[in-house]
Amino acid sequence: MPKFLHTADWQMGRTYSRFSAEDGAALVEARYKAIERLAALATEHQCDAVLVAGDVFDAQAVSDRTIRRVFNATSGFAGPWVMLPGNHDAALSESVWTRAQRLGAVPQNVHLALEPGVIPLPEQGIAVLSAPLTQRHTYGDLTQPFSSLDTAPDMLRIGLAHGSVQGLLADDIDSTNPIAPDRAATANLDYLALGDWHGAKQINERTWYSGTPEPERFRNNDAGYVLIVEIEEPGATPQVSRHETARYQWHQWRETLSVPSDLDELLARIGQLPEASVLDLKLNGTLTLAGDQKLTEALSIAEARYRSVTCDRSGLQLEPTEEDIAELQADGYLGEVVQELREIQQATETGEDAPVAREALGILARLLKPKDAEVAQ
Repeated sequence: MPKFLHTADWQMGRTYSRFSAEDGAALVEARYKAIERLAALATEHQCDAVLVAGDVFDAQAVSDRTIRRVFNATSGFAGPWVMLPGNHDAALSESVWTRAQRLGAVPQNVHLALEPGVIPLPEQGIAVLSAPLTQRHTYGDLTQPFSSLDTAPDMLRIGLAHGSVQGLLADDIDSTNPIAPDRAATANLDYLALGDWHGAKQINERTWYSGTPEPERFRNNDAGYVLIVEIEEPGATPQVSRHETARYQWHQWRETLSVPSDLDELLARIGQLPEASVLDLKLNGTLTLAGDQKLTEALSIAEARYRSVTCDRSGLQLEPTEEDIAELQADGYLGEVVQELREIQQATETGEDAPVAREALGILARLLKPKDAEVAQ
C-alpha cells in the first residue's frame, strides 16, 4: 500500500522583525527543526515519499546558508522528496532553485518539480503530476493539464499544486493562483496535494491542504501539522491522518476588562499556556490601579516563561478606587496630581492626552506603591 507524507509552506528564510532578536532567532530555528521532525515522521511511518506542495522558501533572495540548511534538514528521510515551487519561490529562469542547483546543495533523492509534467516514482508506485508556479501570480488554473497527462495504470496519480481552490477559501490567502475544486475528479487523481493555505484543510476526500508544519502567524487555522496519506491501490479512497509537528503555539487574544473577575480569568488563562507559546494581547476596558499593578507583574512573569509575550494596553482606562488612592497615601500635592490625571484621562478618553495620562497614573502608582506591599509579593 503506497504511503506518502504531504507537507507545504515551509517559508524558509522568513524573518520575524516584530519580535526581539532572541525570540525571532528561536522562531526561525523552529522551522528547521520542523523539517527534521517531518523527515523523522516519514521514516518512522515508513513512507514511500515526501511531497512538498510549494513555498519551501519564503523568497528568492534567501541566503546560501539557508538553502544549504534546508536541504541538510531533509537528511532524516532517505526516500524520494518532490519539491514544488510556489508563489514565494516560483520557478523563474533565475531563482532560488537554480541557485540551489549551482551550489550543489540538492541531494540526489530530492526531485525539483521545476517544469509541469509527471515525475514517476516507479519503485514507490507513485506518479506525481506537478503544476509548478513559474511566476508569483497566475490567472489560469495550472492544474488543468493534469487531465491530459498519461501515467501507468498500476501507479497512483498524485497531483501536486500550489494555489487557491476557487470558492472555498478566504480572500486573504497568500496567492490568487486558481485551482478548480473538482480537479481531482476531472483529472482522475487519486489525491491532490495542495499548498498555499497555511492550515490543514480538507477540500474533499481526495483533495487536501497540509498547512505549514510550524505556525508563523496569528491565525486559528490548524497550522503545525503534516499529513500522511495511504492509498491501497489506484482508485481507492485515500486514508489521511494528521501529525503534529509544531514547536510553538501562537495565540492572539482580544479581551475587554470590566470587573476584577475579568482580569483574574485572563491571568488564569495566561498561566495555563504551555511554555512554548507566542502570545499577543490587546486589552480594552477599565482597570483599577491595583489591577494594573497585578497585570504588570503577571505579564513580567509570563515574559520570562513563554517564548514571546506582547501586550497592547492602549485601550485600557485606569479608574483608581478610593482604596487605590488610600493605599498610595498620596496626600497634598501628590493627591492633586492623581486627581488631575484621572480627570484628564476621563475627559479626553479618545484624545491624544488620554494614553499619556493613563501611563502617568500607572507609573505614579508603581512609584508610590508601599514598600511593605512589594515585600509581601
